[in-house]
Amino acid sequence: MSSFTGRVALVTGSSRGIGRYLAEDLCETGATVVGVSRSVPEGRYTFHHVALDVSAEHAVSTAVQQIVQQYGRIDILINSAGIAAMNHALLTPGTNVDQVFRTNFNGAFFACREVARTMVRHRYGRIVSLGTVAVPLKLAGESIYAASKSALITFSQVFAREIADYGVTCNIVCPGPIETDLIKSVPKAKIEQLIQSMAIKRMGTFQDVANVVEFFCRQESDYVTGQVVCLGGVPWAG
Repeated sequence: MSSFTGRVALVTGSSRGIGRYLAEDLCETGATVVGVSRSVPEGRYTFHHVALDVSAEHAVSTAVQQIVQQYGRIDILINSAGIAAMNHALLTPGTNVDQVFRTNFNGAFFACREVARTMVRHRYGRIVSLGTVAVPLKLAGESIYAASKSALITFSQVFAREIADYGVTCNIVCPGPIETDLIKSVPKAKIEQLIQSMAIKRMGTFQDVANVVEFFCRQESDYVTGQVVCLGGVPWAG
C-alpha cells in the first residue's frame, strides 16, 4: 500500500460499508482521516468522526471549516455517502426522488465545493466519488439511483476540468455488487443476473474499491482526472 503519511482525508458515509472500509484503509496508510456520517460508527474505529447529514449544506460547510482550522488543510476527499431507491419508476414517490438526489448528488456536490476551495488554495488535492455500474448497465428498477449517480459522474467530469489548473484531480469509481446495506433488499436472482452480465463473474469486495481509490489518491496520479473506472469488467460508455 502507498503511504499517505501527512495527508488529511475526509471520507463521507464512513459509519459503515464501503465508506467505513475506505476510512480505515486510509488510516492504515498513514493519513489523518475524518469520517462524516449521520450516525456514529458501531464498535471500534481508528478515524476521527463528525456526525452530520451531507445533504445539509450549512452543516457540510461548517464541518469543512472546522476540519481545516484543526488540521490546516484537506488533501483527500472521498464521497462515499449514498442511499438507494431500488423500485420501478412508476412506483417511486417524489419524496424518494428528492431524498436520493439530496444525498447522492447534492451531498457530494456540497462536499466537493467546500473541500475544493481549500485544495485550490494549497494547489493540491485528490477527490474521488463513488458511482455505480447501474449507470452504464442501465439496470431496470434502479432508474432514480442510477440517475443520481449519473448526475454525480457528469458533474465530476466537468468539475475536474474546472479545478485541474490548481493541482486538484477529480475521479469516479463505479463498484459492482458488494455486500452492503444497499443491496440487502435486492433479490438474489437479480444479483446473480447482474454478476453474469459482468466480465468478472463474482461479487466485488471493499478491497477491490480501495485499490482504485488509492491509485486515484496517490500524489503520482496528478495526470489522471475526470476518469470513470467501472469495476468487474463493466465497460464505461460515457
